[in-house]
Amino acid sequence: MQGPSRKVLQAILYETGGVFFLSPTLALMYDEGLVYSGALSLLMSTTALLWNMLFNYGFEYWEARQPQRSRTFLRRLIHSLGYEGSLTLMLVPLIAWWLHLSWLTALATNLGLFVFFFFYAFAFQWAFDRVFDVPLSAKDAAQCSV
Repeated sequence: MQGPSRKVLQAILYETGGVFFLSPTLALMYDEGLVYSGALSLLMSTTALLWNMLFNYGFEYWEARQPQRSRTFLRRLIHSLGYEGSLTLMLVPLIAWWLHLSWLTALATNLGLFVFFFFYAFAFQWAFDRVFDVPLSAKDAAQCSV
């Protein structure tokens, strides 16, 4: 699977898994109702979904121009850190506002979520690539012509 359909499917599956984890976790952590926490999870997921598609487009654009195009451990690590780190900068203000937290508490909350999502992103993308194959940007020129 390649192209826009790959990106859309990847982002939707990733965020769906995230919402299923995030909603009950926030409800338990902050003694909020599941609907209230679920609404925050959906807002965070929507932000993450849009960012996921933009980030992956940019990452694959960069990746396709590298001399070595295979998805190594280091490249997957850079991908996970880049995506989750930049997403943290976007979500801290939302978490602080929605849950009426200080920015520091919101940052601590997001950093806790970052730890989970860092490993989740790494494992999810590895599994997704195993099921749907890596994108053309991660294949050597010889592999693309086969």
